[in-house]
Amino acid sequence: MPTVEEGIQSQLRNIERTYGRTIDELVVIITKSGLTKHNEVVAMLKQRYGMAYGAAHRVSLVARGRLAAPESKAAHERPPTIDDVFNQLLAMTTSLGEDVERAPKKGYVSLRRRKQFAMLQPGAKVVNLGLILPQRPAGGRLETAGKWNALFTHRVRVATAAEVDDELASWLRAAYDAAG
Repeated sequence: MPTVEEGIQSQLRNIERTYGRTIDELVVIITKSGLTKHNEVVAMLKQRYGMAYGAAHRVSLVARGRLAAPESKAAHERPPTIDDVFNQLLAMTTSLGEDVERAPKKGYVSLRRRKQFAMLQPGAKVVNLGLILPQRPAGGRLETAGKWNALFTHRVRVATAAEVDDELASWLRAAYDAAG
């Protein structure tokens, strides 16, 4: 009698044969689609690739499992998410000093020293970095906070890991220094 794992492997081979794509190719398609909810992935596979529900369900489960496993090939191909960008920004704050207090609030993290100097607010497509830099003029990525949040003088919208750069670090450092 075959084991459950052997049954799943047989199902995956049948899916590859029936739909003409490898499971690895399907995982990349799912990753590039940006869909993360199981039901949305299943619906997309059924609509775009004509998959039966059972096949789409199994492929979605496999993709989710691979994307959750950091050692997997698919995880290395996965583009950074907003959560990754948020975590990278949060890690950057550890280099500022031991006196940085991270105060999680509903929907954002307040960054304090003797007083608040910044905040991180993850959104759907960007992480908003609010900064208190009263002497610094706005320009380029360093926007005026305006109506976004009256507690801050500036806002930086960070969408990718590449935008967490030396320039952004210098603004964060300046806000930190001014709060001490």
